Amino acid sequence: MSVEAFPMRLKSSQKKRKMNIGCGVSPSSPTTTVVDEEVAIRRKLAMRRVLEDNGGDGSSVRDFSLFTTKRGDTLFTQSWTPVDSAKNRGLVVLLHGLNEHRYSDFAKQLNVNGFKVYGIDWIGHGGSDGLHAYVPSLDYAVADLVIAENPGLPCFCIGHSTGGAIILKAMLDAKIEARVSGIVLTSPAVGVQPTYPIFGVIAPFLSFLIPRYQLSAAKKKIMPVSRDPEALLAKYSDPLVYTGFIRARTGNEILRLGAHLLQNLNRIKVPFLVMHGTADTVTDPKGTQKLYNEASSSDKSIKLYDGLLHDLLFEPERETIAGVILDWLNRRV
Repeated sequence: MSVEAFPMRLKSSQKKRKMNIGCGVSPSSPTTTVVDEEVAIRRKLAMRRVLEDNGGDGSSVRDFSLFTTKRGDTLFTQSWTPVDSAKNRGLVVLLHGLNEHRYSDFAKQLNVNGFKVYGIDWIGHGGSDGLHAYVPSLDYAVADLVIAENPGLPCFCIGHSTGGAIILKAMLDAKIEARVSGIVLTSPAVGVQPTYPIFGVIAPFLSFLIPRYQLSAAKKKIMPVSRDPEALLAKYSDPLVYTGFIRARTGNEILRLGAHLLQNLNRIKVPFLVMHGTADTVTDPKGTQKLYNEASSSDKSIKLYDGLLHDLLFEPERETIAGVILDWLNRRV
C-alpha cells in the first residue's frame, strides 16, 4: 500500500522496509492478498496511533515498520524502545491473540524495566494485509515469527491466547527455541474445543468450501473477556478489533493448531511462565494445566487465577498480572 494518503510525512525510518530485528521478527513464507480499501483504512489508523503516541509519556520511543513476506503479504510491526536505550537488558517479542492487538501500555511497562519490545500484527489483523480476521493458515503466523540473530541480549516471547499457541508451535523448532531465553503465555489456546462438537467434525470441510464465511453459530461475537467494563468498552469500540463471528478457515486453523500442540507438549523444553484465569470461557485452563504437566522444560511455572477471565492484562488485577510477568523476566536477565 502507498502511504501517500496518510496525512503526515513519514520519517525515512518509517517508510516501507523489511525489518531486521536483533532477536525479533523476521518474515518468511504464500497468500497474496491485495491491499484493498479496508486494509488501507486499518493501516492508516494503526500508523496514526503510533505517531500520536510516540514519546507521549516520556518512557518510550514508539515506531512502526512495514515489510513484505515471501508470500507477498505486507505486515505491520511496531517497536517500543526505552528512552535510555543504553540500559536495554533484554528483548521481548510480543504476539497478540485472535481479533485483538492492543498492548502498548504493557510494552511501556516492559520498557521501564529495560526491555525493548517488538510487536507484529499477524495476517488479517491490525495494520497488516488480509481480510479482517481471516487467517489462511496459522502456519503463516508461525513462519512470520522467526527469531533472527541475537545481538548479545536475552530474548523472550510473550503471547496471548492464539498468540501463545503460535509461540508454542514456533518453540517446537529447535533452532528457534535455542535463541529464546524464555516465553510467557497468557490464556494460551491449547486444545480449544468448538462450542458444538459437530463443528469439530465439519470444520475442515467448511474451511475448504467457504473459508471466509462467518460462522454465526460458533461463539458470541462479543465475548466476556474482562470483568472491567471500561476495558471491554475500549476493546469492542476499537475499529482495529474485529467483532464479527469467526471465519470458517480461521476457526479451523485454531482447532488444528491446538490439536497439534496437545500431541507435542512433551517436546516443549524452553523455560516458560503460563497464566490463566479459571473463569475463562474463551480458552481452557485445563489446556494450560496439561501444558505445565507434560512439558519437558526444567524451568516452568504456572499461575491460575480464581475467577479471572480471558484477557488477563485487561482485568482489574492487571497490575498484579504484569508484576508477575516482569518479576519472572527480571530474574532471567
